[in-house]
Amino acid sequence: MPETSLDPDLRQALARATGVDRLLVCSDYDGTLAPIVTDPDQAYPLPAALDMLRQLAALPRTTVALVSGRPREQLAALTSLPPAVLLVGSHGSEYHAAVQLTPEQAELHQRVTTAVDQLVAGLPGVRVEYKPASVAVHTRTASPAIAARAQQAIAEGPARWPGVRQLRGKEVVELLVSRSDKGTAVAALRDEHAADAVLFLGDDVTDEHAFEVLQSGDVGVKVGPGATRAGYRVPDPSGAVQVLALTLRLRRHATAG
Repeated sequence: MPETSLDPDLRQALARATGVDRLLVCSDYDGTLAPIVTDPDQAYPLPAALDMLRQLAALPRTTVALVSGRPREQLAALTSLPPAVLLVGSHGSEYHAAVQLTPEQAELHQRVTTAVDQLVAGLPGVRVEYKPASVAVHTRTASPAIAARAQQAIAEGPARWPGVRQLRGKEVVELLVSRSDKGTAVAALRDEHAADAVLFLGDDVTDEHAFEVLQSGDVGVKVGPGATRAGYRVPDPSGAVQVLALTLRLRRHATAG
């Protein structure tokens, strides 16, 4: 997808956003920079996407962050990005440091883990992912009937417990014991780095929390199909790369001036 094929309105929005004094560029990982695959351990980012992030992070007054539901340790292993690119994992729960749960949250996390393991035991194609502040149930490789059964069991069980927050993504249900999400993460990044404008790219339902907190002058780009609060859309991760490439070119010109 060539840069010139981007929506003209998106190109104009990026031209305005990249001209501010302090810019924050945030992106989701899976489905945005890395194509969705069956095995999440094999979800590698497009090399050009990483190159754009590295170059953007090297520019003056430009902050770059990956904001993902993955644990930060996984993001680091999959991307090998320099420290200048901030890694915000576990839907914002891993920001400056590893997740710090209260004793009550830690106990709840263990209870949720035990309950989820029991509910999905023996369901073929259902995979449980254990994260520092949550438990995610993936149904991408399950049949539709089994996926529906697992999701219903979760929704009628631990998802209703006090202190548990349910996030639904593409063929995944995640139960969090913290109150963070990608929206709170982006808002915190904006405040900390005094950003005058924010660019956020994301593909999943959980990215809508980030799109919700964008303000006038910000740019939200939905990657792929589906309802969204983002103002703009590209079809796939290659389109996201083109957005980053244009952002880099425009921002380089703006900061050089």
